[in-house]
Amino acid sequence: MDDAEGRERRLKIREILAVGKPTLSFEVFPPKTEDAYDSVEKAAAKIAKLKPSFMSVTYGAGGGTSDYTVGIASAIKEEYGVTPLAHLTCVSSTREKVHHVLGELKERGIENVLALRGDIPQDGSTPKEYHYASELIREIKKAGDFCIGAACYPEGHVESANKSVDMDYLKQKVEAGCDFVTTQMFFDNSILYSYLYRIREKGIQVPVIAGIMPVTNAKQIRRITQMSGTCLPSRFMSIVDRFGDNPAAMKQAGIAYATDQIIDLIANGVNGIHVYSMNKPDVAMKIKENLSEIL
Repeated sequence: MDDAEGRERRLKIREILAVGKPTLSFEVFPPKTEDAYDSVEKAAAKIAKLKPSFMSVTYGAGGGTSDYTVGIASAIKEEYGVTPLAHLTCVSSTREKVHHVLGELKERGIENVLALRGDIPQDGSTPKEYHYASELIREIKKAGDFCIGAACYPEGHVESANKSVDMDYLKQKVEAGCDFVTTQMFFDNSILYSYLYRIREKGIQVPVIAGIMPVTNAKQIRRITQMSGTCLPSRFMSIVDRFGDNPAAMKQAGIAYATDQIIDLIANGVNGIHVYSMNKPDVAMKIKENLSEIL
């Protein structure tokens, strides 16, 4: 059986991870408006041609952007033979909308869903039908034979009272039926290694995929720290301070830093690597090239 046939038979991500070899996956996000759809689809196509282990497609809960998620995930699968992972958020959705999207995914043969609570709008207005990702996971489990992923937070979720509470929420997701978890971005691998030790001690045994963000411009740093409270180690900040005003150098250094993180993770037995590639095929391509012999 060649690699292409193997990918075709292992459409569920839990089966891809179970092989026990290093995996490299990339994330794309759908457009916010219809006029940007073509450019996003082209970027996704270029990334898909790299033949990653799978590709995730983020979910826009507002307007028609959720339809774009299904459309792009379907194109990745049908046109390029890459396993898609469709994100689905719940806090801003109704049960009717969630089940409509699940029906669409079933129709298109998309078997993998990343179940997320999603961000609460600034005005706090939500349908109040969902409060936690674990509720969504239970519904997906009942709705069909999906492989379900969830998010985890090595440094704790920004809204959690402490890391212990955050880990309780993770255990609820696993008990609800998620098959694997993907981490929020982090820039210090020792944080992940400590986290893995703590969750295994807690009895959480599902595969953990490490989420890596190649920082290719200095503006990303402000967004990262505002949104997630991620720790930025001094070694990383030295790179930003030295190269932040030189876009080409910052991009090269950011890709090199992410590559170094990935190599260290794989060397230490973390086989699942997910790159937040921000719809940038050139960044995805360079990382894949840097890891060609390692993968």
